[in-house]
Amino acid sequence: MMYVTFGISVTLFIYSIFAFRQERKERVKRRIRSFVDQEAAAEETQSDKKEHLKGLGWLRPVWRMVKRAFRKKMPGQKEERIELKLLQAGRPFNMTAIDFRLFQISLLLILPVLASGYGWLIHAGIGTMIMLAFAGIGAAALFPHYYIGQKIKQRNKLALRELPDVLDLLTVSLEAGLGFDAALSKLVSKKQGIVAAEFQRSLEEIRLGKTRREALSGVRDRLLVEEIRTLISSILQAEKLGIGMVQVFRIQSVEVREKRKQRAEEAAMKAPIKMLFPMVFFVFPTMFIVLLGPVLIQFISTFSK
Repeated sequence: MMYVTFGISVTLFIYSIFAFRQERKERVKRRIRSFVDQEAAAEETQSDKKEHLKGLGWLRPVWRMVKRAFRKKMPGQKEERIELKLLQAGRPFNMTAIDFRLFQISLLLILPVLASGYGWLIHAGIGTMIMLAFAGIGAAALFPHYYIGQKIKQRNKLALRELPDVLDLLTVSLEAGLGFDAALSKLVSKKQGIVAAEFQRSLEEIRLGKTRREALSGVRDRLLVEEIRTLISSILQAEKLGIGMVQVFRIQSVEVREKRKQRAEEAAMKAPIKMLFPMVFFVFPTMFIVLLGPVLIQFISTFSK
């Protein structure tokens, strides 16, 4: 009986080894098959998009003509200002300054018509329809700038969160003996994010012929974060005076982390004050109803008799 049990155990062990290898092969095949299917689906999607664009190909020349005519009438200073705002926002939807202005004009034409149409559908008076049309004009004038402002705030917040790690990586690269441009290249290759993308843009501008001061000043203009502006100013000053970059980055890293700690402490101190209003308006009335409600009901029933 013992030999039979031993033989069965050995057989099951050998079978489990082969079954595990077979299952592993099947898993690899399934992953390869799913990857190939995804590539095929992506190719089909791209082909469908191309076919769709072929059907709408006549719109491209018209759109180019409209943009060209609008660019001629748009002042260059205003175009530069809108372009800077879009760069600060991370260029949402890959818009140019001309696209942004055309989007504004389209909203100014569409929203008042939609608002007036809504007033006509609900059988509102002429005065109400006019008020809705003016409300649509106001929304069309304010919404694009509000959206760009929110994108700028969100991008700056993410850049400020990434800054300490970026400074640590740059400090380590400089301590390892790399030059400043090589350290920036190492940062771009090793880290993804807003700050790394901005430094990559500055490196490309340097390769295209800009000076380092001009390229880094562009980073300072596109990221409206006080810590990044201070960092860029320190780098430019250190380059001008011949100070070692490692020391600059060490000091900046310590200061950035100290400011982050102070911001966290400030947010923690503001939390009780922010919690006070919901507690007064929502929590305390509910507690009073639960605690004093039965007593009040009993008091009213007793004195009503």
